[in-house]
Amino acid sequence: LEAVRKSGVNSRFYQASSSEMFGAAKSPQNEETPFCPRSPYAAAKVYAYWITRNYREAYDIYACNGMLFNHESPRRGETFVTRKITRAVASIKAGKQHHLYLGNLEAKRDWGYAPEYVEAMWLMMQQKKADNYVIGTGETHSVREFLEEAFSYADMDYKEYVRIDERYFRPTEVDLLLSDPSKAKKNLGWIPKVKFHELVRIMIDADFELMGLDCPGEGKKIVEDRFGDWHRWDGQVISMGK
Repeated sequence: LEAVRKSGVNSRFYQASSSEMFGAAKSPQNEETPFCPRSPYAAAKVYAYWITRNYREAYDIYACNGMLFNHESPRRGETFVTRKITRAVASIKAGKQHHLYLGNLEAKRDWGYAPEYVEAMWLMMQQKKADNYVIGTGETHSVREFLEEAFSYADMDYKEYVRIDERYFRPTEVDLLLSDPSKAKKNLGWIPKVKFHELVRIMIDADFELMGLDCPGEGKKIVEDRFGDWHRWDGQVISMGK
């Protein structure tokens, strides 16, 4: 941004911020909600937000802030809780894993489908005026609900396989994240198509295929019916270390 300011080049910039910036703030969280970060990562995102906004307002640089709530897909790294769950379901079904170890099951998040959030990013950059936008589904669900959806979709009971490990509890837990994406709906015409239970099915189907299993198929059909063949999961992450 500093180089662009000095050069006078008319470029457009996008800075993606995490919903973690809101942390312990009152929900639902929108563009006017005061930030209350609860981790070093979240604090760094708050800095990125403000430096982007500062340059936009001071030097008339076209720079957008997208405050994205949790966006998931089969390409999500397997150490993140959603993918950790769907990978475990497939692995248990294949007989390669016996238990899944997690922390706080009551933490609630606003989970959406990542490719739709990329569409929202693109829409922000097409507007005449750069601005800040909260992107989310406007729904919140707990980790426990994600487990219930994922295991039941595979005809299993999560209680038989999930074990609680205190190592996965955060010292400063964010209990609830819930977006208010009304500004994005009004200004960008953006409305998410994939609901929570559908997102789970998409991710389960992908991990079943990755494990060499026949997938139930509902998630795959959702992708094919609503997005065609360009929302592919061929390159989903197998390991964060590879």
